[in-house]
Amino acid sequence: MITVGVEEEYLLVDPGTGLPTPRVEDVRRTAGIGPLAERGEVQDELLQAQIEVATPVCSSLDEVGGHLLRLRHAVTSAAEANGCRIAATGAAPLRGSLPVPVTPTQRYLRMEGEARQLVDEHLICGMHVHVAIPDAGTGVAVLNRIRGWLPTLVAMSGNSPLWEGRDTGFASWRTIVFGRWPVSGPPPVFDGFTGYEQRLEALVVSGMIADRHQAYWQARLSDRYPTVEVRCLDVQLRPDDAVMLAGIVRALVTTAIAEEKAGAPLAAIDPELLQAANWHAARHGLNGTLVDPYGRPHSSGDVLCSLLRHITPALEDAGDLREVSALVHRLLQEGTPADRQRRALAEGGLPGVLSLITGASTTA
Repeated sequence: MITVGVEEEYLLVDPGTGLPTPRVEDVRRTAGIGPLAERGEVQDELLQAQIEVATPVCSSLDEVGGHLLRLRHAVTSAAEANGCRIAATGAAPLRGSLPVPVTPTQRYLRMEGEARQLVDEHLICGMHVHVAIPDAGTGVAVLNRIRGWLPTLVAMSGNSPLWEGRDTGFASWRTIVFGRWPVSGPPPVFDGFTGYEQRLEALVVSGMIADRHQAYWQARLSDRYPTVEVRCLDVQLRPDDAVMLAGIVRALVTTAIAEEKAGAPLAAIDPELLQAANWHAARHGLNGTLVDPYGRPHSSGDVLCSLLRHITPALEDAGDLREVSALVHRLLQEGTPADRQRRALAEGGLPGVLSLITGASTTA
C-alpha cells in the first residue's frame, strides 16, 4: 500500500470580529502539550495568524481521517484556550487595517524584506498531500503525468471566495494570491530527475528565488520526504472532504506509477493552456466547464467522471472506491466549500460565513 500524509493550514481569528489574530505561538504551545497532539504535529507558518498541522504517515484513508479529526480538535481547543478560533478557509474573509506580523524566522523575515506586500496579503491556507514514491526518478515521471489533472483538483477544492469582506467572484482566491510568486502554478514537463534538478538549480543560481522551497509549483518533489507533494488544494471546511482529496491524489500518483511502468503515452497539455485552465478552475470551481488533461473542455461533471474512471483501479486496490465515489457524488450535489461559503453569506452575511468556517472544521 502506498502511504500518504496530509498537511493542513488554518487561520486564527478573533471570535468577535473575525479578523486574523497573531497568536500562533500561544496556540501551538498549548496544542503541543495537550493530550491530542504531539509537538511536531503542530507548526507555525509564514504569518502569526496561521497554524499548520501534519498527520503521521498513513496507510489508509481511515487513518488520515482519524488523525485530521484529532489534530483539528487539538488546535480548536488550543485556540479557544487562548481567546481565538480556528477558521478552515482558503483565504481570510476579512483583513485588518494593520498587517499581521511575520513569524520571526530568518527565512520568513527574508521573504518579508523581498516581497512585503505579497507577505502582508499571504493570509491564505492550503492543504498539501504527500504520497510516497519509490525513487526521485519515478517521482518526476509522476509529476509529468498528473499535472493535467491539477486544475480539476483546484476546482474541486475551492474554499476561498471572499476577500476583504467581498465576494471575489473566484472559487479559489487563494490560487490567485499564491500565483503572484515568481515560481508557482502547474509545473512544467521535466526531462527526468536530472532535468528537474537542473531547472531548480538554475532558478536558485539566477537569484530569482532564494532557495528550492520557493519553487511553489502546485506539485513537486518534497525535499524533506521521499514523496510527491501536491499543493494546489485549498484547506477544506470538513475533514471528510480532505480525506476524499487525499484518496484522489494517492490514486492519481498510483495510476501514474503504473502508467509509467507500462510505458503508456504521456498526455502532455501545452503549458499556456494548462495555466489558463488552472485560472479558469480557480475562477469557476465546479460551476461550469473544466479542461481535461488533453486540453479539451467539458462540463465539470463529465471531467469528474473521467477522473474517477481514470483512477478506479487504484481506488479499488486501496479499498477506497466506495468512500471516495460517495464523497465525490456529494460534492457534485452540494457544491464546493466556496459554494457553501456563498450560501452562508447570502443567508447570514459575514457573521454567517464566520460561523461556517469556524464551526465546520471538526465535523463530518
